[in-house]
Amino acid sequence: MSDPVIAIVGAGPAGLRAAETLALAGLRPVLFDEAERPGGQIYRQPPPGAERPGAAIYGLEAGKAQAVHAILPTLGERIDHRAGTLVWNVFEGRLDTLRAGAFAHQPFDRLILATGAMDRVIPFPGWTTPGVFTLGGAQIALKAQGVSIGRRVAFVGAGPLLPLVAHQYAKAGAEVVAVLDVTPFGAKLRSAAGMLAQPSTLAKGLYYVARNALGRARRASGVRAIRVEGEGRVAALAWTDHKGAEHRVACDAVGASFGLRSESQLADLAGCTFAFDALTRQWAPVRAPDGRSSREDVFLAGDGAGIGGADVAELQGRRVALTVLQDVGRPVDVAEVARLDSALARQAQFRAALEGAYPYPEHLVAAVADDEILCRCEGVTAGALRDVVRHKGAAEVNRVKAFTRIGMGRCQGRVCGHAAAELVALERGCPVEDAGRLRGQPPVKPIPVLGGFS
Repeated sequence: MSDPVIAIVGAGPAGLRAAETLALAGLRPVLFDEAERPGGQIYRQPPPGAERPGAAIYGLEAGKAQAVHAILPTLGERIDHRAGTLVWNVFEGRLDTLRAGAFAHQPFDRLILATGAMDRVIPFPGWTTPGVFTLGGAQIALKAQGVSIGRRVAFVGAGPLLPLVAHQYAKAGAEVVAVLDVTPFGAKLRSAAGMLAQPSTLAKGLYYVARNALGRARRASGVRAIRVEGEGRVAALAWTDHKGAEHRVACDAVGASFGLRSESQLADLAGCTFAFDALTRQWAPVRAPDGRSSREDVFLAGDGAGIGGADVAELQGRRVALTVLQDVGRPVDVAEVARLDSALARQAQFRAALEGAYPYPEHLVAAVADDEILCRCEGVTAGALRDVVRHKGAAEVNRVKAFTRIGMGRCQGRVCGHAAAELVALERGCPVEDAGRLRGQPPVKPIPVLGGFS
């Protein structure tokens, strides 16, 4: 009897640890990833020929990054790594893929989705100005290419990525002129006890904050409003503090995002059941502690099914692989299962406290003006959304999509879908979960129309 075909989508920390665990157990998983080099977003590698010391790219996480990067070279042909390959659909037990212009299909017996996350975006005045990046985009520029997004950079956001990216830019020699947190400082104090569940992670976060405090950047918490100024290019970032006072700092680039959202489109296309996570204010595929989804042949690990961070992703990658091994009749170390379950439980306690430290900035959504672009791909404004909710009975985001084309562009709603749901909820005066979520549609990312299937 031949071994089962186990496909993994995503070569970040979750997907790599899952592949490693399966390979060490004697199976040969097929690992797909859009990038040419493994590591995911958090441990993204520079292109060949542009390598730099790990400490210069990953800082305190250099050791973890190097360990993750070593998995594929160490195991070699024991993992079938399909680099530079987009998985754009899941249909009837197969993956539809695209690599270098060639389409292909990959049947599977078991599928592990480790698709990661991306920045959560909330529109604000000037957010489409050239020179405005997400925090994740700013971090990728620094890691992958060794470049700053500007000479004088301001950062604004809600979440632990904000102090980390600001620290990384300052350490790289960039002039960081402002670090603005749109969540209140008091929320951090209230959540401090819960974050002691992971004291080493908390210590690293405090280190980043302290290092930022020693710099010359202007810092603020509880920021109430933000605005990018400039014609054709960023010239300044203006903001209103928690007391209502106006401030402004000259800059030529801005990094801004407001937490993370799971990349869960493939789980949707696979037919997984979703549930609303009130903690992170987003819909996510239902995942059991052992990594099972609602489908018996689909398993979930990492941020693609709930935001947890790189450490959690590695643990979940190992844990879900053990579940798959059990399913296919391979022996599993029961003590290792217990160890991983215990570690994941502690991480869940820490994550809940961390989300409490950076509560969702509802005030920014409420401040989105009618003439503000909401969907960049289709040029749809917030006012157009409000109009169809008020006058055409569009009570949830898929009806809004039908009327306005929000979510029909190149990003398939990955950027605008979250903010659209929040605006629908505000207009209706209902909980955001009642505004629904944009249903996944293939392809999950743009693909060429012409091409041959092999």
